[in-house]
Amino acid sequence: MAGETTKRADDHLLTPDNAVLVLIDYQPEQVGTVRSIGHDELMLNITAVARAAQAYDLPVVLSTVGVELGVNTGTITELRDALPATKEIDRTTLNSWEDEDFRAAVEATGRKKIIMTGLWTEVCVAFPTLDLLREGYEVYPVADAIGGISSTAHEQAMVRMTSAGARPVTAISLVAELQRDWGRPDADELRGIMRWYFPKLDDIRAKG
Repeated sequence: MAGETTKRADDHLLTPDNAVLVLIDYQPEQVGTVRSIGHDELMLNITAVARAAQAYDLPVVLSTVGVELGVNTGTITELRDALPATKEIDRTTLNSWEDEDFRAAVEATGRKKIIMTGLWTEVCVAFPTLDLLREGYEVYPVADAIGGISSTAHEQAMVRMTSAGARPVTAISLVAELQRDWGRPDADELRGIMRWYFPKLDDIRAKG
């Protein structure tokens, strides 16, 4: 039956029924320091991931750092607009997995496949990823929707996570993996994301 494989929670690939999206520290202070990927491309890719989460009704855990301390501002507008009903979990810890509220939110989903995004790759993505892997989760960093303070920082963090068992994906490969079947009744969700995404990507590339 068309679309049947996308609904299995026990599928070895990512599906809308077996994964949770985690977004960590997409705040102006962090975004402004990323140098491993262009700002416009980073924003395009993470917004595509957020739109996919909404389209496929994925549970989302959204976290910030230092807002209640008064040192940082909240999640960037692009993601707040894409995820209007998602509550922010503010932390003081660099490693989000060491925050009780964050950890409880992930555990409450009951899902073991973690789609991991955050800033920076070498800190706020790598640290919880390593802990999650040790505790038996499968972690899928979205390589082109995250970033570090340098290309070296990002790349070495990706090596460290992959060596520990992480399974990198990209924004569009993630959306396609969630979709899996053009025969699904909601296939226009993916088409809509792609019709929005590729013209913007072409514009970014044209600007050099």
